Amino acid sequence: MSKRAIPLVDLSKFSGGSAGQRTEFVRALGTAFHEIGFVGVVNHGISKQLIDGFYDAAKRFFALPETIKRQYEIPGMAGQRGYTSFGKEHAKQSTVADLKEFFQLGQEVEGNDPARDTYPDNVQVKEIPEFTELGIRLYKAFEKAGAELLRAIAIHLDIGEHYFDQHILNGNSILRAIHYPPITREPASAIRAEQHEDINLITLLVGASAGGLQLLNMDNEWMPIMPEEDEIVINVGDMLQRLTNNYLKSTTHRVVNPPREEWRLPRLSIPFFLHPRSEMDLSCLGQCVDDSHPLAYAPITAGEYLDERLREIGLKK
Repeated sequence: MSKRAIPLVDLSKFSGGSAGQRTEFVRALGTAFHEIGFVGVVNHGISKQLIDGFYDAAKRFFALPETIKRQYEIPGMAGQRGYTSFGKEHAKQSTVADLKEFFQLGQEVEGNDPARDTYPDNVQVKEIPEFTELGIRLYKAFEKAGAELLRAIAIHLDIGEHYFDQHILNGNSILRAIHYPPITREPASAIRAEQHEDINLITLLVGASAGGLQLLNMDNEWMPIMPEEDEIVINVGDMLQRLTNNYLKSTTHRVVNPPREEWRLPRLSIPFFLHPRSEMDLSCLGQCVDDSHPLAYAPITAGEYLDERLREIGLKK
């Protein structure tokens, strides 16, 4: 068996384990996020049936005619809800568009939270009504698993287990279904999604329908990430790296084209980008700043930072 590029942890050891198992989980997760920025998670509590149902609905959505899909592309939305057509998004440092189209779902606010007025409505697809409905259920399941992981990280950072709870309650997270169509002719580049880092706190990714995900390790080598059955892959985003003054690593990753014999296969991938509320202060935590690790970032809120990055990747004009 080939060596794993990323460590594997069992979330049930944290959410329902003994004090010793919880401590060991926190250590393993903290070490992985500090040294690699990526980890695989099993027993995450997200139902396989729900994942499969959403995959199936997403596949049917992307198979719709272009004219129908484009009806769900909402002008002025910067890709934050609904459909974004092929070739619109690019990596921050690149001018070449990624070879993908995608659909995004956002927060369904609970209670009388003023955040409700700041988020656009989710887009309902009348041809496949269960697409949005299943997506919202999957969103909530991801949110729950993500909150547990952030509690473990908060313990590791010694900022109190529930530090992130209020910041992610009704937060600005995004569930994205990404479709990389089959490759029909010699591509201009070997890359389906150019190397990049994620914007958010953490990303939770359920296994894609085809391989291609790679991370850039400390030795500057590209390593393939091949999740096992029922494993989700978690990575640190730039907001968490910024908050921890670079102690936790937001690792560069990309999606490469498959070998030629698999060109005809599309790739469907479902990442959940866990974002806090826009007003969260991302100023570096005091305990992550010292003489050997001087302050690396100016203060900024999560909302300001997201806005800046959406412009850099071409989704916001």
